[in-house]
Amino acid sequence: MTRLFPLFIAIFIASPTLAETSPPRIAIIIDDLGYNRELGLRAIALPAELTVAILPHAPRTRLLAEAARESGKEVLVHLPLQAMHHNGPFEPERVTLDMSESEVDAVFRRAMQAVPYAVGVNNHRGSLLTRHAEPMRWLMDRILSSGDLFFVDSYTTHHSIAMDVAATAGVPAVRRDIFIDHSRDLAHMREQIERLKRRASVEGQAVAIGHPYPETMALLEEALPELLAEGFELVPVSALVDDDPPATNSSADLYIHALN
Repeated sequence: MTRLFPLFIAIFIASPTLAETSPPRIAIIIDDLGYNRELGLRAIALPAELTVAILPHAPRTRLLAEAARESGKEVLVHLPLQAMHHNGPFEPERVTLDMSESEVDAVFRRAMQAVPYAVGVNNHRGSLLTRHAEPMRWLMDRILSSGDLFFVDSYTTHHSIAMDVAATAGVPAVRRDIFIDHSRDLAHMREQIERLKRRASVEGQAVAIGHPYPETMALLEEALPELLAEGFELVPVSALVDDDPPATNSSADLYIHALN
């Protein structure tokens, strides 16, 4: 025992203290900005380093992108992609399976021009298009050739191959782990925040997506200071982007947003 005692001391000294370990990091993206001015500005005013994803051809796209820039919030182009089942109105422009490569290029370029200050792209809906390699490859080629952009797979279907295509194309990417407001029921959203915390604690990081609903805004206004007080680090999603994204991880949350 006496011989082992110095070894125990050495292990104790060499082990990192709590202060020296990195806190779990959480990135929260607020999707679907561009229509409602008040809720868009409320999302931008949330008290943390969040990312906002703005639809490219909505009535208040530029106003909210400018407000996000002034508030220090990171901006994404929330690019509409074709869904398996579409509920609600169509966006003015979206990428669809029947498009040629040049048509995909044109839609992508107009979307990027419409959203100033964007540093990346994530998909709006897309449960059909993200299953198909060729249009996703065309999209990744455009992202790669546009400079320092990255891609976030909103993961609206567990059949998405977006991360695999991004990895092959060399596009920095990350995938959504949790939908906060798949249901706008407060108890459900609180449980999703708990799931987000558990995932970040286990994996070291996690990405969540919410929407500019009044219920979501009220919850996050309460929950974000609590997350910080509990030792989580809230970061823009660019901080969690992988320059060498892995293949699909089946352990991600399979809740799929209703408007996918």
